Amino acid sequence: MRKVKDVYIFVFFILLVFSTQAQAGQVRVSVAKSMSNLYTSLIKNFQEQHPDVKIVPNFASSGALAKQIEQGAPADIYVSANPKWMTHLIEKGKIKTDTKKIFAHNALVFVGKSSTDAHSMDDLQKMRRVALGSPSSVPAGQYARQAMDKAGIYNEMLKKGQLVMAKDVRQALIYADRGETDGAFVYKTDAMLAISAKILFDVPLDLYSQVTYPVAMTKESNGNVDAKRFYDYIVSEAAHPEMIRLGFTLP
Repeated sequence: MRKVKDVYIFVFFILLVFSTQAQAGQVRVSVAKSMSNLYTSLIKNFQEQHPDVKIVPNFASSGALAKQIEQGAPADIYVSANPKWMTHLIEKGKIKTDTKKIFAHNALVFVGKSSTDAHSMDDLQKMRRVALGSPSSVPAGQYARQAMDKAGIYNEMLKKGQLVMAKDVRQALIYADRGETDGAFVYKTDAMLAISAKILFDVPLDLYSQVTYPVAMTKESNGNVDAKRFYDYIVSEAAHPEMIRLGFTLP
């Protein structure tokens, strides 16, 4: 009977070891959708140097990601498209505050077909449909609403049904690129990905807060050496050439 018990203990130990090994070398990264192209590239570059490490990205709006992490979704690193959601997770005790850094900056633009008659914020009320990320969860949408509020046009356009709320900034870009809306508020880096749409005008910088991307490791990353290695890489100068190539501004 004792031998059978010893066998069970041995099997349990082996399974535990293999389970631990299966998790080793895995880094889970929750990244704002507007940085999906950049992080896909950074992950590829990192894994070429560290083939033993598996980076698992999760791209979505900053608010959606923050809510997932708050509710217990696995994440070792979080990259937000504005400080608000990072602050939210810090207040919830989910972030290692000593790892919080400003990762990059961006700018807001208005895109649409070349035939669209929009050259400034003053022209937007003439549009039939304008897309933006939902301000409740999408930072690009929050910046857009901030700019429209300062221009005194947001509430009126909302009441008239002129605003189309997108789940994230990339969806807003798609609406404008396909001509499903007259235009859309997106980041300058997203506008570079458009097929048909082009930048119609830059949103004046004095109408919205500086677009800032904070990055930090989560408390769940404790003990994950590979997560620390990837974090050190993305906040180092080694990541700068790719950031610049894709249109981001260095902090």
